[in-house]
Amino acid sequence: MTQTLTGLFDQYDDARRAVQDLEAAGVPHRDISIVANNARGVHPGTAAAADDAGTGAGIGAAVGGVGGLLAGLGLLAIPGLGPVVAAGWLASAAVGAVGGAAIGGAAGGLVGALTHAGVPEEDAHVYAEGVRRGGTLVTAKVADELAPTARPILSDDRSVDLSSRRTAYSADGWDRFDPKAPDYSADQVVAEQDRYHPL
Repeated sequence: MTQTLTGLFDQYDDARRAVQDLEAAGVPHRDISIVANNARGVHPGTAAAADDAGTGAGIGAAVGGVGGLLAGLGLLAIPGLGPVVAAGWLASAAVGAVGGAAIGGAAGGLVGALTHAGVPEEDAHVYAEGVRRGGTLVTAKVADELAPTARPILSDDRSVDLSSRRTAYSADGWDRFDPKAPDYSADQVVAEQDRYHPL
């Protein structure tokens, strides 16, 4: 049996380390997904592909010296999130990828892909909103015997406390992820990150 484990990270580097830790713990990279907001265009390995991102094509981007899942990062357009850097099974489900090309409008987008994988819908909405606001989502399908090792990787002090984040979003009038809401600009992403991680 397998379990779907998910962690939201405000900082891309924390999510990248979580992916590497999952792979080191024995979770195959084919069972891990990463979806990161790329409004600022700063994620490793994406600069050369930036011109093609608007077409919705999944562009393979090698990340210097990093293997596994992170070597397959590509720029995609997921409905309601705008440009994202993504790799793995969840990203494919969220954009309806076929043969490496994204076909926009997959039923349910990221929320639908998460709930189909077993994530409670209420949590899926917070995860999708977190990515929209600049975060990075790491999701893994984990064999039961690896779950005790993998769960702390996705829920340690680097990750977002989902209940607290839901409360913070709700305090601003947020109810649920709206795929028709405008994409966050680079300045809005920076402001959002500063809100949760002030200098």
